Amino acid sequence: MLPSQEVSVKTECRKLSIQAKLSTGLLKSLPANDAKILRNLFADGVEYVTNSLFDEPDAEQKLLKPLALQTVHEGDNDDSGVYSCDYPAENMTKDERERFLFLRLNYCRKRVYDCFEAHGNTRLSQSFLAEVLRWERAALDTRSEIVRENVPLVLAMAKRTRIVGVDLTDLISEGNLALLRAVAKFDCSRGYKFSTYACRAILKSFSRVATRTSRHRGHFPTEFDPDLERGDFLEQRRAAQENDCISELRAMLDGGGAALTDVERTVIRARFAMEHSDDATERAKTLEQVGDLIGVTKERVRQIQNKALAKLRVALEDSVLAQ
Repeated sequence: MLPSQEVSVKTECRKLSIQAKLSTGLLKSLPANDAKILRNLFADGVEYVTNSLFDEPDAEQKLLKPLALQTVHEGDNDDSGVYSCDYPAENMTKDERERFLFLRLNYCRKRVYDCFEAHGNTRLSQSFLAEVLRWERAALDTRSEIVRENVPLVLAMAKRTRIVGVDLTDLISEGNLALLRAVAKFDCSRGYKFSTYACRAILKSFSRVATRTSRHRGHFPTEFDPDLERGDFLEQRRAAQENDCISELRAMLDGGGAALTDVERTVIRARFAMEHSDDATERAKTLEQVGDLIGVTKERVRQIQNKALAKLRVALEDSVLAQ
């Protein structure tokens, strides 16, 4: 049986950076899942939390007796050995099971650590990698079991937090990463529950993401904001374009462009309030009013107007194409 408490035992977290290099040819000879595990392992290094139990002669018997080698098929050409993560649940309380899983996790990581510490910088062999993969798979499976049991903490705390201005999905994502880091650093021999340790780590991660978001908004104040999007930029741009068109049209009328007759220029100015006048309230005249002005019927005014507009359209198009 495992000792129930080790509060007085001194522990430490040991970490080892892997100096050996993985050859491309060696990786290609391995199944895709094994190659991925090794890449991550060589990139992140190995770390584990020490425990006096690991030095006992029967430590492996106590912690890994339930493990049985199984073969699974993840793909047509991907066969890999996977160690199950079943644990002796008989007569175990929830706290005892949690402690057992963390002891197993760190023991498996210790074995990976020992493999690389003893290996040094010598050439990697297939048998060496097989031993490393055996223990690393066992560690990953145990970690997955711990994470599955504790991942609801992230969602619960994300919903309870009073942090504003941060998207819920960002909080959950940061909280999940904090949970993984907490699993790697937790020391079960101190007598605390993992949920207590993990909750503090998750809350700290929420504070970091809130600070980062606030700093980002300080550097980029034009980030999408519905309140800012209600401005009149589009209206101002449209009004500016209309003024430019009117100015160009006035210049064309004053300069005798578009080959308009005097009657046609008079009709266009009167119909669209383009007379040169100091009266800012001047309004466009109706067809009938323009007819009275030049002495023709309103139908004739319509014909003159349409003919003049056609000439102006052609002239404006030619002006745009010429630029």
